[in-house]
Formats: sequence, structure tokens, C-alpha cells
Amino acid sequence: MSFTTTVKNEVSKLFFEKIEDMAELSAFLKNSSIQEETIKITTENASVARRIFHLLKDLYSVIARITVRQGYNYHKNYVYILEVTKNKEEIVKDLCLEEEVPKEYLVDDDTSKRAYLRGLFLACGSVNDPKKSRYHLEFFVVSLEYAKFLSRLLNEYGLNSKILKRENRYMIYVKEAEKIGDFLRMIGAIQSLFYFEDIRIYRDHKNMTNRLNNCEQANVDKIVETAMNQVKDIEYIEEHAGLDLLDEKERIVAVYRMKYKEASLLELSEIISMETSEKITKSGIYHRFRKIKEMANRLRKKEKEMS
Repeated sequence: MSFTTTVKNEVSKLFFEKIEDMAELSAFLKNSSIQEETIKITTENASVARRIFHLLKDLYSVIARITVRQGYNYHKNYVYILEVTKNKEEIVKDLCLEEEVPKEYLVDDDTSKRAYLRGLFLACGSVNDPKKSRYHLEFFVVSLEYAKFLSRLLNEYGLNSKILKRENRYMIYVKEAEKIGDFLRMIGAIQSLFYFEDIRIYRDHKNMTNRLNNCEQANVDKIVETAMNQVKDIEYIEEHAGLDLLDEKERIVAVYRMKYKEASLLELSEIISMETSEKITKSGIYHRFRKIKEMANRLRKKEKEMS
């Protein structure tokens, strides 16, 4: 079962006030087929089909005609078709189904707006399982003006939705995980929200751990590379001029570097301070190695000029 199906199953079993039911039904039927004599509703979700059936019955005393067919997609899911002929004109007018956007009385307060978005999701929404590689919530509609209205409605709740044209339809989408969680909370999908947030927190923690591990490994690699370059400088000086060319402080650092070839500057400063009883800081070690490097480079340059 997909995560979208799980969310729709949960939401379609909730109970609300009549005014909320009207807003929800308006959004759902707006994304159905309004024909000359019939409203035709098609869904692959049995729970959603039952909800729309009961909303029509409770709000308009309409018993929708139900047809069940096996779909033609890969999974061959059942398709539930509800057809409404009775009170069709009243429903269309009442729920603003032939308007580009619903009239204000359907979305005039917070609860009605949330109900409208809930109906929109049941009709044409989908959301990726948070276990997948990306977070994505989307709705497909046919009208640009309607898409703009929906995007504005979503963005009243700070969801940062965007619109993208896809062939002859428009996709309204939300990408941020936190915003998708907010949407699930808005439409009342609390159990789905708990699952979503658990997975999101786990993924965020795992990604942070991986970043820290990568950063730590990069630091280790950098320490080893720096230490090996220092060893090469010391070996070059020793081979071509002898360590007596260095002053006493630099020579001490060189001797300890050859003894502890992979130690970090901080570790080396602690070792030298402990074994010689003379305090030396990490920056002091760095300064001495810089002088050793300069000496090695001068010797390399001199040898190159002589060859």
C-alpha cells in the first residue's frame, strides 16, 4: 500500500461539521467530471468512494450510482465510479463546481480552508513515502487560474507551494519535508504525520551522522597528508644538508615528527610538552614546521639551480 493511500484511508474516516463537509465535497467534485446531466466521480480508493457516497447522501439526500471495474494499469487496481444525476444542478450551484474558483462562503474561515484542501488531496493529491529519496507533495488540476488559487490557499499556511505546467495540466507541488508534515497535520492525518515525522527525523539524523563522519574522515586525511609532507621535508633536509642546519627548536620538532609520523599537530604538541617538560602549543609546532618547509624549499631550489 502506498503512503498516499494510507493518508487517504485515514482522512476519509474522519468526521467533521456540515460546513466543513461542504468545502471538502466542493474540492473533490471540482476535480471530478461535470457532464451535462451527470456528475461522474472516479477513484481507486474504496474508502474515499465510501466517503463521497456518504457526503452526497448526508448533504443532498442523493444516492449515487456505484460501478466497480478492474483498472487497466499495471497493478490492475479496482476503479470505483460514482454517478450523480439527482439534484445535479443544485449540487453544481451550491458547491461552485462551474466557477473557476470557489466562492468565498466555501473557504471563508480556517476550518473551511483546511477542509477544502483535504477534499483536494482526496481527489487529486499524492505524497511520496518519506522512506524514498525525496520529499514531494503534489496536486494535478486542469486550470491555471484554479492552480493559482490553490497555491495561494496552500501558501496562506506557509507551505511554499509552486506551480508547474505538465502537458495539458498544472501541478501544484510542495518539496520541503517540514511543510509536507504541516499539510498532513492540517488535513487531520495525524497517524500518517507521526509515521512521516519518525522517518524524517531518522533520515535527518542519519544524514547528519554521515556528514559528520565524512567531515571527520576528511580531517583525518588532511592531518595524514600534512604529516607526510612534513616527513618528506625533514628527510630532504637530512639527506642534503643534515638536521644540524636547523636550530635547536626546529630540530626537536623534526625528531619528534619522524618518531610520530601520523600524529596531529595537537597530539605532537602534547607529546613534546610531556616528554621534554617544555610547554609548546599547536600554533608553536605549526610555526616551526613552516620554517622547516621553507628550509627544505630553499634546498630544493638550490639543487635545481645547480643541476
